[in-house]
This record gives sequence, structure tokens and C-alpha cells, in this order.
Amino acid sequence: MAFFLIYSIFALLPLFSSGSTNDRVIIGVLSQNVKNEQASYIAASYVKFLEAAGARVAPILLDQSDDYYRKLFRSINGVLFPGGSSSIYTSAYAKTGRIFYDLAIEANDKGDYFPVLGVCLGYQMLTYFRTDRQKLLARTNTTAVSLPLDFTDAANDSRVFRDFPADLMDDLANEPLTENSHKYSMKTSTHGKHRSLRQFYNILSTNTVQGIEFVSTVEAHHYPIYGTIWHPEKNAFEWNRAHTVHTPAAVRTTFYMAQFFVSEARKNSHRFESEEEESDALIYNYNPTYSGPKGYFVQKYYF
Repeated sequence: MAFFLIYSIFALLPLFSSGSTNDRVIIGVLSQNVKNEQASYIAASYVKFLEAAGARVAPILLDQSDDYYRKLFRSINGVLFPGGSSSIYTSAYAKTGRIFYDLAIEANDKGDYFPVLGVCLGYQMLTYFRTDRQKLLARTNTTAVSLPLDFTDAANDSRVFRDFPADLMDDLANEPLTENSHKYSMKTSTHGKHRSLRQFYNILSTNTVQGIEFVSTVEAHHYPIYGTIWHPEKNAFEWNRAHTVHTPAAVRTTFYMAQFFVSEARKNSHRFESEEEESDALIYNYNPTYSGPKGYFVQKYYF
């Protein structure tokens, strides 16, 4: 039954030509520190999210050399900045994320198409990078709630949503399908006041909680850089929070978002210099750990 459900979902997804695209996509996922420990981790749901759309994952480890990061960047086809609880200002997560963000901007300016997706904390970090490191986020009551999306006029023609079927867009607009687990948000008014945000990002959706309207989905005007304050990976792969929605429409949202981002990464032709280097870099070298029914994530990879 599970196989049939997933097969049925993918049968409805838009098809992308493989003529000149990269069909061996590898996406880097940024790790982050575990509180009070030296270890770092990646929630397994992000790995499953990307693998479900036909990509492989290379973990981006912390506290590595600049040469390591530059070589890894030249070998992967996109990067995902995941959610979590690290500081977007001072942590190793933020410092490493800045390196890959700057490399992505530089690459795209030279015509090397390299996509970036920031989810929750990752999106917050993208706003911080764009505003010359100004601290512009506002506190919101959004730590455990699923919400419908309030789409802007730009959503239907956006790169993110234009291939979503009309019925799913209706569901996203009318049902609480998007999981929110964040303490801070970018107010829509703040976004509009800052040229660095307004001229770089197009707002595709907003949400309003307790009278505060905040940005929930963005895409850059001229770069393949995207952000969601909500979690597209959780609907299909996280089960330990009662507010996470697992309806068919919610699960379809997970797979359409994954398919979109991986389709962006297919436009990039980076590759590892050898099969051995590629094999050594993949997350298959690590085993996910089950966190139990009370863990924030069902599974984590530790490094």
C-alpha cells in the first residue's frame, strides 16, 4: 500500500526532460551542532526528502578547511540549509552556511547555475546574509502549528509553484498543510522596508498569526535561491509532533517541493573528480539513529 501511494504521487508529478540535465544529482545538506556536545547532526527527514525526488546527499561537515568546502562545492549540485536551533549569527552552522552562500552567489553570477534552499532556520539565515547581517526577525507564536499559505499574486507564475497542480494549490491555500516550528519570523512589513530583501526576493506566500503577518515562502528574482519558513520535509517523514499533518495533500506537498528543488539541481553539472571521492562524500557512510517517540526528529545522522 505504501509503495502504491508513493508511486501514485509521483505519477502525478510534472515530468522533466533528461536531455541536457544531470540525472545523478548530489545535494549538500548543512549539518549543525548538537547542544552541549561536540557532535553535529542532520535530521534524516531532509535526506529522505531529497532522496524521494531522485537525489543523493552529501553531508556538509562543520569546522573544515576552506579547501574542503570549495572542493565540495565544485562537486555537488545544490545545497540545502535545514531547520534546527543553531544560532544564525555565531554558530559553525552559520559560518559554514555563509561560505556556501557566497560560493553560490559567485557561481551564479558567472553563469554556473547552483540552487540553494533554506528551510525554517535556513531561510532565516538567508535573510541575515542578505541584509548585511542585520538582526531583523520578530518573535512570533509559531513554534508548533500547521497553517494554510496566503499566496501572493506572484505565486502562480513562480518557479516554485508553477508546476503544482491547481487542486494542490487550492488545498495549500485552504487547509493547514504547512508545518511551522519557528520562534522568529520575517515580518512582511520589514521585508518591504529593506531594499536588500525587497529587490532580491519575491514573496510567494505569507501567513498571519496573532495579527502579525510574516513571510512564509520566497524565491530570488534572479538567482535559484529559495526559502520557506515552513517545513516541506516533515509531512511525509516526521511523526513525533501532533500538529504535523499527514493527509494525502500534505504528503503531496512534500514530494512536489522535493521534485522542484531536485529539478533545479539537475541543471547543475558539478561532479566529483573520481568515483572514490564521490563514494566517500555520500551520507551512505553514516547510519541514522532512531530518536524514539519523544525525540524532536524521528531519526538523525550524527557526525
